[in-house]
Parts: sequence; structure tokens; C-alpha cells
Amino acid sequence: MISKNIKEDTEGNRIIVTVIGPDKVGIIAAVAQVLASNKINILDISQTILQEYLVMVMVADMSESVKDMIALRDKLAEKGREIGVRIDAQHEDVFNFMHRI
Repeated sequence: MISKNIKEDTEGNRIIVTVIGPDKVGIIAAVAQVLASNKINILDISQTILQEYLVMVMVADMSESVKDMIALRDKLAEKGREIGVRIDAQHEDVFNFMHRI
């Protein structure tokens, strides 16, 4: 049997995590640690530096996590305050709805 591709396996469980703030060492590691400790798999990362600011977007799979979306958003926001950046997370469906043309 041929396994499904990643998008089909994680559909309905994907979240979008955004990080914006002054660039410094350890931001990606801090966000990845929160996700990993909650059994959330990072599927894709895009980042850029705009002058001195980091702008990062992650697509992640929550299908193995027992943490709900509100608790995860709170944990990521707390980590963002600790490291001096803004971290937000939302379900992929909400993100797509908000950003459609």
C-alpha cells in the first residue's frame, strides 16, 4: 500500500505559527522547543530578515498533540514575551479564510 503524502495525512490538523521581532540567536530554537515538547511536528518554515527584524512563518501538524489550540497559543505567546518577539498561532483554516482575496 502506498502511504498518503504529508498534506493528506495532516489535513485538518495543521496550524500556522508566525514570529515577528528583532532578530537574535535562539528564536527558531525556542519556538521549535515549544512545538516539540507538545508533540507538534514542523512541516515547513519560511523566514526572512527585513533590516533587523525576523519574520518567520511555520506550518506545523498538531495531530499527535494533546494540547488544544488556545493553550498552545498561550504557551507560544508566553515564550515570545520571554525572548522579545511576537509569536502567534492559528488553525490553517482560519489563516486561509483571513488571507483570501
